[in-house]
Amino acid sequence: MAASLHPDPLELVCPADTPAALRAAVDAGADAVRCGFGDASAARDRPGFDVAAPEFADAVRYAHRGGARVLVAIETFARPGALDLCCRAVDRAAAAGADAVVVADLAVLDYAARTRPELHRHLSARAAARTPEAIRFYREGWAVRRVVLPRGLTVEEISRLDRAIEVETEAVVAAASCVMAEGRCRLSSQASGCPPPAEADAAAGDPVRCTGVFKVAGEAGRLFAAPPGLATATLLGGLQAAGVTALQIEGGGEADTAAVVGAFRRALDAVARGKPPAEVARRLAVLAEGGAAPATAR
Repeated sequence: MAASLHPDPLELVCPADTPAALRAAVDAGADAVRCGFGDASAARDRPGFDVAAPEFADAVRYAHRGGARVLVAIETFARPGALDLCCRAVDRAAAAGADAVVVADLAVLDYAARTRPELHRHLSARAAARTPEAIRFYREGWAVRRVVLPRGLTVEEISRLDRAIEVETEAVVAAASCVMAEGRCRLSSQASGCPPPAEADAAAGDPVRCTGVFKVAGEAGRLFAAPPGLATATLLGGLQAAGVTALQIEGGGEADTAAVVGAFRRALDAVARGKPPAEVARRLAVLAEGGAAPATAR
């Protein structure tokens, strides 16, 4: 998709780990909310919607009334004998009227394409698809509509990639930077003795295992310093010109969600008016996960 002279407005995709966070994101100006269920089908050990209660369908209706779409993260790489968990999550997302599922596992993607064709299929960043050939594989095989790009790509790389593919792209703009290649979390597994983040059962003191607290030689501590957060408000115009469709914010707490979503909403509105969001960028720098400094040009 070549970038046009007048790019479409960027879609703001915001986190919603709980009903309260979803309402906060919608009220703060989210174009779409990204949520998961409170079981092992999501990618992080965080709160999620109760899969057995009607609260999720109620939340979907609230989002739709507010003009926001609902994207359900089902990003676990299924373990042997555990594929049904993710397939049931796909079914629940469809039954509640969600708009799309965000999937990494090929078997889950295939199930969604065969049984729930009404759901749009987005490819998770955990799939680590960063070349036109890889993305084309998912589009041609399972009609993937959007790919969430790994965080390590530069704006220039995103621009070149976007011109070579025929799906929407989503870039993560507010989150912790990863100490590993995104989607390749085996280092977490080696450090913790547990499967990668989405597949582990026991809490490790942090939603992301590689930055969590571990006991080594009888002493508890963090094996890896928390990576600095992304602070990308100054890059929004460049990402739009590169052809990016959507910007994803990570997080999940109600208070943080309202603050960050509101700040990014103002930033995107400034970009739409042709104004550089420098002031908003300074405010976002202190909100970024890890206390990031303002982003440098990449």
